[in-house]
Amino acid sequence: MTASPARAVQRRLGLALRSRVAGDDAPERAQRIWGAEGERWFTSEDPIWRVNADASMFPGGLAALLLQSLHPSAMAGVAGHSGYKGDPWGRLQRTSHYLAVTTFGTVGDAEQAIAHVRSRHRVVRGVDDRGRPYAADDPHLLRWVHVAEIWSFLTAYQSYAETPLSDDEADLYVHQTTRAASLLGATDLPHTVEELDQVIDSYRPELESTPAAREATRFMLLNPPVPLMMRPGYALIAAGGVALLPGWARRSLRLPLAGPGLAVASRAGSVSAALVRWGMAGLEDRRPADARDAS
Repeated sequence: MTASPARAVQRRLGLALRSRVAGDDAPERAQRIWGAEGERWFTSEDPIWRVNADASMFPGGLAALLLQSLHPSAMAGVAGHSGYKGDPWGRLQRTSHYLAVTTFGTVGDAEQAIAHVRSRHRVVRGVDDRGRPYAADDPHLLRWVHVAEIWSFLTAYQSYAETPLSDDEADLYVHQTTRAASLLGATDLPHTVEELDQVIDSYRPELESTPAAREATRFMLLNPPVPLMMRPGYALIAAGGVALLPGWARRSLRLPLAGPGLAVASRAGSVSAALVRWGMAGLEDRRPADARDAS
């Protein structure tokens, strides 16, 4: 039977999104993650599974990158070692694969992915814009990257998901994210939403909008490596990501968004998540085998 025009558009959108975020070999990767037998850290009932599988991760991921960029050492490491301009989609695909494996994969595969990232971190060294040394495996720096990321993911889910987490589920989400982060080398991690907010606030004296951070912001928001036909959709995702940021972070990055404009951007985030959710739902093979519950 020939697919309806709407069904064809849905599948095309889903394929385009998956190819960008997970790579052209996404079906094979998914089969390895979801189809592998073995104990898992989490199940489909866990908040971390629900958050990390939701379309709100698109604007949430962009918000995380913007927020993380405000730490000079983190931004210097990205600018000097990640190749985010030369291979932005490759970097995104590696990050999404890591999140998928450590959330949905077997314990063995998750630990292997973490060990690989740790080995990469050991060689990332340098100095930031003010001549201060940094190391990617510094526990304090890893902690910032972690809290900025999960704060953004959780805020995006609570803002753009169809059914937000309850307060207890949100606390459990924060706690569950510490498993991989602690194995990666981060220390003194928050375990509740209140603790997460406190840790974010504790870093504020260290944060600043460096030239590298503003350059990365312009790259992500004004000059993204996105085909012309995908620019409108990306603009919705970007607006939704910016709307998630705390006001002090937007001001630091010189993103003058407030009042009615902030409400419009937030609405754009909701629309973008709904579109992504619809497109990905058209891929029958996106979850080729239900991951077995953790033992």
